[in-house]
Amino acid sequence: MSLVIKGSTKEWEVVIGLEVHAQITSKSKLFSGASVNFGADPNSQVSFIDAGMPGMLPVINRVCVEQAIKTGLGLKAKINLKSVFARKNYFYADLPQGYQISQYELPIVGEGVIELDMSDGQTRSIGIERLHLEQDAGKSIHDLHPEKSFIDLNRSGIALMEIVSKPDMRSPEEVGAYLRKLRSILRYLGTCDGNMDEGSMRCDANVSVRPVGSEELRTRCEIKNVNSVKFVMQAIEYEAKRQVDIYETNGEVLQETRLFDQSKVETRPMRSKEFAHDYRYFPDPDLLPLELDQKYVDKIKQNLPELPDEKKSRFISEYNLAEYDAGVLVSENAVADYFEIVTKGRDPKISANWVITNLFSVLNKKGLSIKESPVSALNLGQLIGLIEKNIISGRIAKDVFEIMVEEQKSPEAIVEEKGLRQISDTGSIEAAVEDVISENPDKVKEYKGGKTKLIGWFVGQVMKKTKGKANPGLVNKVLSEKL
Repeated sequence: MSLVIKGSTKEWEVVIGLEVHAQITSKSKLFSGASVNFGADPNSQVSFIDAGMPGMLPVINRVCVEQAIKTGLGLKAKINLKSVFARKNYFYADLPQGYQISQYELPIVGEGVIELDMSDGQTRSIGIERLHLEQDAGKSIHDLHPEKSFIDLNRSGIALMEIVSKPDMRSPEEVGAYLRKLRSILRYLGTCDGNMDEGSMRCDANVSVRPVGSEELRTRCEIKNVNSVKFVMQAIEYEAKRQVDIYETNGEVLQETRLFDQSKVETRPMRSKEFAHDYRYFPDPDLLPLELDQKYVDKIKQNLPELPDEKKSRFISEYNLAEYDAGVLVSENAVADYFEIVTKGRDPKISANWVITNLFSVLNKKGLSIKESPVSALNLGQLIGLIEKNIISGRIAKDVFEIMVEEQKSPEAIVEEKGLRQISDTGSIEAAVEDVISENPDKVKEYKGGKTKLIGWFVGQVMKKTKGKANPGLVNKVLSEKL
């Protein structure tokens, strides 16, 4: 699924690597006890350490370390039993220490892999280069005053996992699939909520282009701090075409950091791209090397939840679902849990269809998540049960479902209130069939003359006469006999 850009002289392909900053799910920051709750008043969750006060010593948060290990294991990555915290030196107004505590040469997690299921049915393996722990900077606010910037340090010191991919992606579509899969894994593990709109998952995209067939890695540009999957994909497409235009006119792509303008759908320069030596990395003198015991790592591994790939395989084998349906249902842990409640004791394929088609349509229209669904999993399961027991028809079930969405009642209560039970009484159906046959002698003649496809028209007329309540199977049987 490579993005191929046709230039005037040759065809070009895009080469993409991502750096995802995922905020660790924890109650306090990486090196202090300050709260990490989202939406607090500015500068209300700041310790002396977060504010860069002299003489303050950082103390590592054990939970954050466990979450990083858990994430590494979920990415099928190597866990390094020894890692080192380093100081990354740079000046910015919202970085009160004048440096960021991060990891450089010895990160906590090494190489791993993420498997992507693409829309064309192919599977792509994207390499993970590393995962390292680091503290977040504060936030500069530039739009509250015409002449001043304001600083909010609530975010300063929050624990981040920087997850660095290899430059294995070749299109915006692959990038979108990668980010959605990574977010899904993090949510399954409970190590990051993945809420890009709240800044708890942010993405830097490294983009370069090269002639199709070349193995050369050319100068790359980094698009910084993009906060939605859609915007990352748009930014990469724009940036790739921009670089091709430069090469096609014999220009030179500069290594730089760029920002993405969402309103203009374009990237623009932010600053020249720094090299590692510009940050003057050195081991943090206030923090000892982080040394792990293999038994400690193994214990965390034993308690990992079932992850998306494993759950998908189980759904295919246990429920006999199509690969596509299984992939959709495991994309979010909450969706998978919902489906398993719905399908308990019922046909899995029918259950999957109701969740993916009917329920998702309602949720998308109303802008709701599965956790906010107006129809509970138990009630949707009951609705499917009514169909399977021939208490209501599939057509009536859709009407009942609409009422369930609006009134949030159980399907059984709605069926009783509205008198929607399916007519399975042969005598009643025979009477309706005979009425339709006697009212339409011309159609009967055509049917007997060889137009047997008219059976569908007759079924429709009987269903209309019974207000959709007749059992369709019995209608077909009786019609075939009478005609």
